[in-house]
Amino acid sequence: MNNGSSISEFILLGLSSPPELDILLFLVFLAMYLAAIAGNVFIIIITNLDPALKTPMYFFLGNLSLLDIICTTSAVPKMLFNLFTQQKVISFNECIIQMFFFTVGMDTEFLLLTFMSFDRYLAICNPLRYQSIMSKRSCFIMSIVVWAFGFLSSSFHSSSTLWLSFCGPKEINHFFCEVPQVLALSCSNISLNKYVLIVTDLILGLICIILTFISYIKIILTIFKIPSSSGKSKAFSTCVSHLTVVVIYYGSVILIYVRSPEGQSFAFDKIISVFYAVVTPLLNPIIYSLRNKEVRDELKLMAKSAVRNAIF
Repeated sequence: MNNGSSISEFILLGLSSPPELDILLFLVFLAMYLAAIAGNVFIIIITNLDPALKTPMYFFLGNLSLLDIICTTSAVPKMLFNLFTQQKVISFNECIIQMFFFTVGMDTEFLLLTFMSFDRYLAICNPLRYQSIMSKRSCFIMSIVVWAFGFLSSSFHSSSTLWLSFCGPKEINHFFCEVPQVLALSCSNISLNKYVLIVTDLILGLICIILTFISYIKIILTIFKIPSSSGKSKAFSTCVSHLTVVVIYYGSVILIYVRSPEGQSFAFDKIISVFYAVVTPLLNPIIYSLRNKEVRDELKLMAKSAVRNAIF
């Protein structure tokens, strides 16, 4: 890659933990990473193989699981390697690649969760038109839009960073390369980069949050109009998993990005980054598995099949 940098590598300071805790942290994060990968792969498999899960909600859920895999894999393996070897070096090119794929996951997930809230809005507030609007073709187009925007947004961030100069220092006070932390080390004019960051992240996030909020306000108002308590419970149960994921994901991202520079704390930033890079991809399949009867039923069938095959 051609760039204006005089630095060929960065130093990832990591979680700033005592060296004697590195192996313990390695084991903890390795277990969490493997569990997150296994859970999301399970969601992708069942949403593609089970005919009962061939619905728009589970189509988007499969996309969400793929995004979680991309997001956590872009950040965690390098962190695990650094914890195990106690080497904190990352090359410039590797840093840009890591930043690219993590940003793809973040930006795409924002849009995807918004489309999923629209899906829940139609299912509860306009059920008669749900099948015609949320057709296979419509869902496929929506997925193309969110993925294309995520890759386009991330390409802007990564390509604009390639031409910046980095004269030193080269220590990144983080456990992976994230856009704000990398830009902070540049000795070039980063006005354009900041503008792109504001347009694609802050405005995108704000629009997605507003649209999701509007969808759930209308959903709640519609649920209140349902006369029977069982009907209200059934209607709310169809969107509680998505609402839980939205609150967790949006909340952690807002805490890390929508804060004044004066109130920034590197330790706090890293804790929140661990949450949306490691914990959220682990929690999402658990939330959907526990809250969705169809997923629980499929999990039971797979468990029974595995036991039967092991016996016979």
